[in-house]
Amino acid sequence: MLPVVAIAGRPNVGKSTLFNCLTRGRDAIVADQPGVTRDRIYGVARAGERQFLIVDTGGLSPDADDVGRLVSSQAERAVEEADVVLFIVDARDGLAADDETIATWLRRLGRNVVVVVNKIDGLDADVAASEFYKLGYDTLTPVAATHRRGIRSLQEIIEALLPQDTEAAAGDESEGVRVCILGRPNVGKSTLINNIVGEERLVAHDAPGTTRDSVEVPFSRDNRNYVLIDTAGVRRRARVTEAVEKLSALKSLRALSSCHVAVLVVDASDGVFDQDLHLLGAALDAGRSVVIAVNKSDTLSAEQRKAVRAALKHTFRFVDFIPVVFISALKGTGIGRLLISVDRIWRERRKKLSTPMLTRLLGEVTERNPPPAPRGRRIKLRYAHAGGSDPPRIIIHGNQVESLPESYRRYLTRVFREALGYPGTPIKVEFRRGKNPYEGKKNPLTPRQKRRRKRMIRHSRK
Repeated sequence: MLPVVAIAGRPNVGKSTLFNCLTRGRDAIVADQPGVTRDRIYGVARAGERQFLIVDTGGLSPDADDVGRLVSSQAERAVEEADVVLFIVDARDGLAADDETIATWLRRLGRNVVVVVNKIDGLDADVAASEFYKLGYDTLTPVAATHRRGIRSLQEIIEALLPQDTEAAAGDESEGVRVCILGRPNVGKSTLINNIVGEERLVAHDAPGTTRDSVEVPFSRDNRNYVLIDTAGVRRRARVTEAVEKLSALKSLRALSSCHVAVLVVDASDGVFDQDLHLLGAALDAGRSVVIAVNKSDTLSAEQRKAVRAALKHTFRFVDFIPVVFISALKGTGIGRLLISVDRIWRERRKKLSTPMLTRLLGEVTERNPPPAPRGRRIKLRYAHAGGSDPPRIIIHGNQVESLPESYRRYLTRVFREALGYPGTPIKVEFRRGKNPYEGKKNPLTPRQKRRRKRMIRHSRK
């Protein structure tokens, strides 16, 4: 295991900015308002020759509401698991009462604590930091995370405090199946992940919009590794006005590009909205495999469940290859079936396709239902081969493929999916035209001219 460094402090002191600075990434959302970060966000950083896990947390606030107390609980868990704690304070605000409360709590835990005085840009660093020696910690360093000022000194301090008996995680271990949990706000995405991993790993609350960042949660089950990606709920674009929500929605959609399987969570009690269909379309356009998880099904009677199943069958009739699983994220029912569907889709998605098998299947399909002949010219589809597996691509070669109607293209896609399997996975069928040997030539010879030319050459040789 890598050593763990946690970032803690009250809200809006620059914890996420420092996290992005140390990881040299943009995984954490940064905004000039308190309470943006809520869940624990993990990243890998380096200090000198040492590598470590860095954990961004939400702000610790003694006088918080219900969501704030859940955020503080997540931050406290991160600090308790850490080897080193970076206690961030704000040089511009000066020493606050909450800073002293947090310092007292950290002292009781007995962790290695570094007081990081942030936002010293434009200030005298020594004067700005002197006030925070009242907290009682010897290790104190001023930084300006936005401009990377003082980061080198902070990395040297971290390297000196990291435990020496830890080994770097093996680099050849498989990361596993990356599963993106997608859906509208307040459909139970965070609750689902908490139930799967068996702990309160994410902040889950009845209030919509609790999740802000896209949070990756590693998880193992039956000797198989997973990375569960919790995403913020995505509303219709017209209803999104706040900048933080826009960033959250953008990160949710970007998470699709880094996953293998997307689990679209819909609310059984609310039914299916247009936004659910938009999210499903985004996942399929990105080439991701999809499972539809109907959450809160425990609130339905047998009659209601039958009606919901019929409604879903009608709504998703154009994607009937996607499996639908009824679950209860709160009670844990249906979670096993959901993971079985994910495993099956992942296994089918990775299978290899041989060229002879695809060509033979193409011949059977075209013999049973030949392609049309536009302008009286017959379209010949000669052979097919695999063009990739993420997503699965089948490339068909032939002549005049640009004249192939869209209806016949959809027909070939449907037949290939039915014959090859691929549940929940969109198949992309591409067509390529063979090269015309006479293309580009000004005056190609006719067959009669070729015979005459051959006779002339033989005659000249005599």
